[in-house]
Amino acid sequence: MDDDRYGSDVLSGDWRSRGVQKVRQVPLERDMVLEDPTTGWAGAVVRLEAGNVELEDWKGRTRSFPFSGQFLLEGELVTLGRPQAPVGRSAAAAPPVGRRGSAPAVRHASDGGRLRTASGSFAVESQRARVALPSRIMVEGKHDAELVEKVWGADLRVEGVVVEELSGVDNLADVLDDFRPSRDRRVGVLVDHLVPGSKESRFADAVMRGKWGAHVLVVGHPFVDVWQSVKPARVGLQAWPTIPRSIEWKKGICQALGWPSAEQADIARAWQRILGQVRTFADLEPQLLGRVEELIDFVTEPKD
Repeated sequence: MDDDRYGSDVLSGDWRSRGVQKVRQVPLERDMVLEDPTTGWAGAVVRLEAGNVELEDWKGRTRSFPFSGQFLLEGELVTLGRPQAPVGRSAAAAPPVGRRGSAPAVRHASDGGRLRTASGSFAVESQRARVALPSRIMVEGKHDAELVEKVWGADLRVEGVVVEELSGVDNLADVLDDFRPSRDRRVGVLVDHLVPGSKESRFADAVMRGKWGAHVLVVGHPFVDVWQSVKPARVGLQAWPTIPRSIEWKKGICQALGWPSAEQADIARAWQRILGQVRTFADLEPQLLGRVEELIDFVTEPKD
C-alpha cells in the first residue's frame, strides 16, 4: 500500500517541535525595552553580564534576568540573540541621527516582500533623492527635526522636501517674511502644544490670517514637547509623567525617570535614549502622525 499509516518511523524527523510555537530571536540592543512575562518587570537594557541581562525601569531600579529566557518586546514573545554591539553602561548611546540616522526600510511578507519605510510607505528602491523643492517643512526645534527625519526621512528625500528648524514658533512671522511663501514656495509648519488658548495657537492664528496665510499651513500636536509623541511604552512607561509648570518640562521628565538632568548634555542624552526606541511610525502617537502626513501633502501638492 502507498499510504501505510503504520509503516513509517514515528520518531523520525523533528517530532519534538511539532505543535510547539516558534519564538522569534532578536539581537540584544542597549536601551531596548523588554518585559519579563513572569514578573511583569519592564525596563530598558543597560547591561549584559555573566549570562544575565540587566533591565532598568523608569524609576532607575535595576533587575537582572537570565539572558537565555524569554521576554516581551512590544507585546511579542521573543528570545534574545547575541548583541551586535557592546551592551553596558559605557556603550555608545543611540546611533547618530540625520540623513544616516533614518530607520531602515523593512520587508513585509504580507506585501509580497516589498520594502516599506519607517513611515509605512512603500520604499522606492531604485530612485535617487530628488533635487530639493522650493517648498519647506519647518519644525520648532532640533528634536522635532530628528524625529521627523528618522520616521519620514526616506519619504522626504524621494519627494525632495527639506525640513528646517524654527528655533521656536515666536520667530515664525520673521522667518516667513524672509522666505516669502508663494504658490510655488509653500511652507508647512509643525508646532508643539497647539491647543486652544495657548501661546502657540495665537501665533498660528496670526500667521494663517496674515499676508502669507494662503501659502502657509500651520498644524500641531497637543503634546507639551515632541518627546511625548513617542508612545510611553517605548521607554517602559504606562503614561508620561505630569510635570508641574514650575519645572522645565524636559528636566522634569528626566527627574521623574531618574535620569541625570543637571546639564544640557544630560537632556541631549535622554532624548537620544528616547529616539533610539523609535523604529517605525507605530512607535508614535497618531496625533503627530496625521499632522506630519498633512504637511507633506501640502508642500508636495501639484501646481495644477
